[in-house]
Amino acid sequence: MTLAPAGLNTGSHDLPVSPALDAFMATQWAPSPLPAHLRVPGHDHFPGRRARLSAAFPGERLVIPAGRLKVRNNDLDYRFRPHSAYVWLTGLTGEDQADHVLVLEPAGPEGHEPVLHLHPRSPRSGSGGGEFYRDRRYGEFWVGRRPDLAEAAQLTGIRTEHLGHLDKLLTGPQPPTRVLAGVDPYVDSATGRAAASVQDRELAAVLAELRLVKDTWEIGQLQLAVDHTVTGFEDVVRALPTALRHPRGERWIEGVFDLRARAEGNGTSYTTIVASGAHACVLHWIRNDGALDPDSLLLLDAGVETDTLYAADITRTLPLSGTFTPIQRQAYDLVLAAQSAGIAALRPGARYRDFHAAAMRVIAEGLADWGVLRIPAEQSLADDSGLHRRYTLCGSGHMLGLDYHDCAQSRADRYLDGTLEEGMVLTVEPGLYLQPDDETLPLELRGLGIRIEDDLVITEDGAHLMSGALPRAAKDIESWMSTLLS
Repeated sequence: MTLAPAGLNTGSHDLPVSPALDAFMATQWAPSPLPAHLRVPGHDHFPGRRARLSAAFPGERLVIPAGRLKVRNNDLDYRFRPHSAYVWLTGLTGEDQADHVLVLEPAGPEGHEPVLHLHPRSPRSGSGGGEFYRDRRYGEFWVGRRPDLAEAAQLTGIRTEHLGHLDKLLTGPQPPTRVLAGVDPYVDSATGRAAASVQDRELAAVLAELRLVKDTWEIGQLQLAVDHTVTGFEDVVRALPTALRHPRGERWIEGVFDLRARAEGNGTSYTTIVASGAHACVLHWIRNDGALDPDSLLLLDAGVETDTLYAADITRTLPLSGTFTPIQRQAYDLVLAAQSAGIAALRPGARYRDFHAAAMRVIAEGLADWGVLRIPAEQSLADDSGLHRRYTLCGSGHMLGLDYHDCAQSRADRYLDGTLEEGMVLTVEPGLYLQPDDETLPLELRGLGIRIEDDLVITEDGAHLMSGALPRAAKDIESWMSTLLS
């Protein structure tokens, strides 16, 4: 019996392999074509994207890793998702992209040649060391078929090289080199050394800014993500009677939505937030371990990620009884009015911060009218105190795309302090988070958490509500829930 060759990822409890078995495993395999689902969608879009990046860094080598596998426990890795910049430049989205690297090599005074450095399909002959059936991370019999170098080149239109050649390339004679910041670098398996030690934030910023304006194909993918998310919300409402009976009804709802996300796309865009009652006052409540109180509200913040990895991000706050109480309706209507004001502020040329300012004006004025905000709304909005923020906590939206918080590495003058452009996609999501232990609040308001979030694309003269298929007004939500539960 023989132990696993050096470099194979095997478990301590894997059985040893005899020379006879190893020789037998290397014979009599029929050709197997590449599965159709590995084809790259939107193939024509990616050369233009790489050309735009190339123009920003003439004469410099650009290194964009897909990222590395991360251990969940022992010999089990977390499910892998490639870095969004790598996806945007290559169209490669699968779990088989772990450790792969796109390199844009300088080619002439202004251009670049893209080269994909890949861990290709394991050979079935003895030269592969049995990786195809023994390696838990890369073996075809463990994790599925991956393209060989020629197949990957045909799929992407990009020249391919074996990943093992990258370390020599990046330690040899160097042109100026930038390695994308914010993603784990490629590590040479033989030496354990990172291929490059300096990560470049300017490259990360430029790549994020190039993604701010979406093309028609991207907007179509985002609309698909939204449409699947709408279906997931409908699934949730239909599941409420069962969830209300379960001691961890929040987790039941999480499972219902996540089933739709996996059935229709790659999965969820982020960890689903299912927050009943006072849990909704926690902005990112993902424990989802509470029971559902039929007299309380349910805040569901969820999104489907498409197979092309574009994200939806939608929130609705629903009355678990099917009908808002008067105090719930009062608070809900204030948040809805704030969101409507924010949406009305969206148009090309508007400052990015305008929609947040419009929403916060409505919230501050409402809180002042209730007597909760003890200073005039104008004072809270105009001075540095911002006391209304005790009850709103965070911003009122963000860019949306391949990441649910998209383009986050952009510089402030292009994003937070920039202006909106046609083709940008973003969320508008003001909220009220009235903590259960907040003694500035009357008792009837304590423990209410309400957020309404929709996805919008900036158009020539305003914004299109991509998630308009889900009701927003309280009366429409009640009617919608009644129909789904009947």
